[in-house]
Amino acid sequence: MAIGERYRGSLRREKARILDEFVAVTGYHRKHAMRLLREGRPGKRLGPRLAHRVYDEAVREALVVLWEAADRICGKRLKPLLPVLIEGMERHGHLQLAAEVRTALLTVSAATIDRALRPVRERAGGQPRRRVVASAVRRSVPVRTFSDWHDPPPGFFEADLVAHSGPTASGSFVQTLVLTDIATGWTECAPLLVREQGLLVEVLTEIREHLPFAVLGFDTDNDSVFMNETVQEYCRIAGVEFTRCRPYRKNDQAWVEQKNGSVVRRMVGYRRFEGLEAAATLAHLYARVRLFVNFFQPSFKLAEKTREGAQVRKRHHPPATPCQRLLADPRTSAAVRDRVTALKASLDPVRLLAEIRAAQQQLVALADKPMTGDAPAPTLDEFLGGLRTAWKEGEVRPTAQPAVKAVRWWRSRRDPFETTWPLLRQWFDAEPECTGRELFERLQADYPGVHPDGQLRTLQRRLKGWRREAARRLVFTTPTVEPHWPAQKCPVPQPNDPSPCRNRRLLIVT
Repeated sequence: MAIGERYRGSLRREKARILDEFVAVTGYHRKHAMRLLREGRPGKRLGPRLAHRVYDEAVREALVVLWEAADRICGKRLKPLLPVLIEGMERHGHLQLAAEVRTALLTVSAATIDRALRPVRERAGGQPRRRVVASAVRRSVPVRTFSDWHDPPPGFFEADLVAHSGPTASGSFVQTLVLTDIATGWTECAPLLVREQGLLVEVLTEIREHLPFAVLGFDTDNDSVFMNETVQEYCRIAGVEFTRCRPYRKNDQAWVEQKNGSVVRRMVGYRRFEGLEAAATLAHLYARVRLFVNFFQPSFKLAEKTREGAQVRKRHHPPATPCQRLLADPRTSAAVRDRVTALKASLDPVRLLAEIRAAQQQLVALADKPMTGDAPAPTLDEFLGGLRTAWKEGEVRPTAQPAVKAVRWWRSRRDPFETTWPLLRQWFDAEPECTGRELFERLQADYPGVHPDGQLRTLQRRLKGWRREAARRLVFTTPTVEPHWPAQKCPVPQPNDPSPCRNRRLLIVT
């Protein structure tokens, strides 16, 4: 082109003027325009060179098998492992490679490994998911340390989750939500069958209704079940101050961490609990524990702490129950005092302790009991045979956490489960611990060819709604404090009144 010839034959100042005119006319980036004018091909787009393909499909298939056998590690870690892995698998008869394929595998770079496995990783769901929303929420929630409380009034709670996973954290297990008031030490516990923020909000709402005083503050750790838009928006609407501790600083939540051991672990222990039956038994236990601990279990409370060189001196207030501290606090209203005093007069500590022991005996029978029968472990041949196609089934490691998405409330096409919802609901009611995939595979086995794999997400969304519905229904009857909400929300029952609002109990999240 004439412009390119003028550009290449001009001096520096003239080149700058020609380049300005060329950029203004074409809209190209200045560096791109300089390259085009130097090469004399302004009408041709520059792109990657088409080189000869070094690694064919046989190398890629062998790479997938080796990647699966190495537990899906990244290319930088897989590259130095390939010689050892190939030799070990060939020595034990698990792999047979042609000479050219073996040579190519030993010379492939880490970057080429990642490029070859990129579509396989995307299909398997093995790429690390960026939790942008959680990070943004975490940055927007203010940090509160142990020294930032400054004698708050009753109603500022620290919250934490206690896992009942036993010696291993794999699979599904029950967790306990623990709330501890800073001013009084008042402690509330509730089991969570499903670790999900929507159900956490449901339980938190139920706990607030049964508390003798209003919740003013909610301080948590940096767990994603707390650091999300659902919990943040709930606290904003309810007028609750939402704060968090510093990452990896458990002392910032010393109040609730102490109750995790003195209340939850002392009452429940460290064994594994799974399934709806274990969660219901835990709820039955916690309904008695909250009354026994808050009314009949004195505890020490730190008054001040001074440091003299290497020695730390602590002074504590006289031991008192959370109920006594609540009644002695001058900021407690008269209505709350009357409500707590009336409830205290109606409680029998010996009967509560007997019911706690009975519930603990039931938990002993349920401890370490799996929800379903043990499935037979695959043989070595079956495992090796699935290495080539295991990525097609999605992420298989138990530590992977699915991304939390917003619930879709609209419908753009016909319901594919329109005739099978009653059957699915019957299966769910019989085995509520089953996952959506297990129910879907069972449905596919009973109706082959009717429901393709793409309909799994629809079933999972409906199953999530069923769990919430069951969480609202499961209540237990024990003496409790009247909620601080307006009376019309739960009217005062009359004698022999069968109303379900009478003596409502803590919620079980299913």
